Amino acid sequence: MLILIVSALVILAVPLVGGRLGRLSDLRIRDPWLVLVALVVQVIVISVITGGPQALWRAAHLATYGLIGVFLYRNRAMPRLWIVMVGGLCNLVAISANGGVLPASQRALAQSGRVAPSGFANSASLPDAHLSFLGDIFYTPGWMPFANVFSIGDATLIVGLAWLTLTISRIPDSTSNGFIAVGRRRSTQVG
Repeated sequence: MLILIVSALVILAVPLVGGRLGRLSDLRIRDPWLVLVALVVQVIVISVITGGPQALWRAAHLATYGLIGVFLYRNRAMPRLWIVMVGGLCNLVAISANGGVLPASQRALAQSGRVAPSGFANSASLPDAHLSFLGDIFYTPGWMPFANVFSIGDATLIVGLAWLTLTISRIPDSTSNGFIAVGRRRSTQVG
């Protein structure tokens, strides 16, 4: 829900900062399928297959960060994408240090009203969590729709995506550095 609220605010802010939302359609995004595969795998291991070999689900969850890392590296020319990379790296470090699970604060889980899932949990309260300050220590209150917990990495990702969107929406039509199609001409990026 937090991502939806921030996304709506960013979309509303684009014209206020002199940008054009249509500018985003000029982006040349390399290998978007990597993100799609990572998201599908995450949904499967977090929501669809809840039982079974937990070690396999943890490894699969960790591998999705590798796919997203390759995607981010391939698109690194985009302005402000480095902020998104820092957020993802914070989450990856915490997940790696905890065997494929992002540690969550008991308090944050309780305040958000989240209950522990019966199977694999991508975020959970761990008895001996490492780097717990990088885990899900923030929360949206349980009375809010879709209340949840989130990490400093998640917050950094959201800020990075918002800043990237606002920056790209303000790039002049005559500008190109390989990630924006010049003017209204459409072309495909090979590679």
